[in-house]
Amino acid sequence: MERPRVVVYAEASVDGCLTVAPDALLLFGNDRWPCPGDASEALAQIRTIHSPQAMLEGSGSFVLPGAASGPPPPVEGDRSRLYEDHLLNDIARRPGFLGWFVVVDGGGRVRWYYTGEPGREAPGSEGWHLLVLTSRSTPPEYLAYLRKEHVPYLVAGSGRVDLEGALRKLRALLGVECVLCTSPGKLGGALLRAGLVHEINVLWLPIVVGATKTPSLFESSDLEPDEWPTKLSLVSCKTFSGGYTWLRYHVDGAVAEGESA
Repeated sequence: MERPRVVVYAEASVDGCLTVAPDALLLFGNDRWPCPGDASEALAQIRTIHSPQAMLEGSGSFVLPGAASGPPPPVEGDRSRLYEDHLLNDIARRPGFLGWFVVVDGGGRVRWYYTGEPGREAPGSEGWHLLVLTSRSTPPEYLAYLRKEHVPYLVAGSGRVDLEGALRKLRALLGVECVLCTSPGKLGGALLRAGLVHEINVLWLPIVVGATKTPSLFESSDLEPDEWPTKLSLVSCKTFSGGYTWLRYHVDGAVAEGESA
């Protein structure tokens, strides 16, 4: 079983911050965070280059750390069946289907309004259907809630979501060959530490935040004495009006399973 290529895209301040403050959610913007404007061409080009079949986000893009949504309804009957992968096979055959909007939410934190179901598409994201990555530690009430909302999910790992196992399932069960991760903070750090990232793209914004608790690029545990930084090779560099700079890097030694080095 193979796993897909993982391409990471980030928009960051010169000092590596992803937002302007700890309480500013990544996906919802902020008046103090500049809008890239013409520099959004970078993301469009990345999509053209790689044609990803899945977009990957973490739950922290939707819910602040420590925030808890109301509990879903209690589960009655057999709970064991909830820990089987739940896929709706007709989704990919629907007219206009573009791919999967995949969110890691092993803790069952997010309550979904936009799911990709007819009439529940997020503005500007039509054709992308929600799929949640969970684990065997995800509350059964949340899994039952996802089924009720017609949200497909995959189960990978016994504690935290096993990212490598989840990627393998995306490839084997859904034919996903490339994943574009637009959550480059803690999720990006976890993917990097696990050796799952093949390419990194950073659009540097002409601002400096100067913070210590604000989400930043590739948040992860500190390197151990026998661990080395991840080495990168520059693929390209492009500047845009307004001082925006897009750097594209290949992760040295990263070879997707099934590829030749």
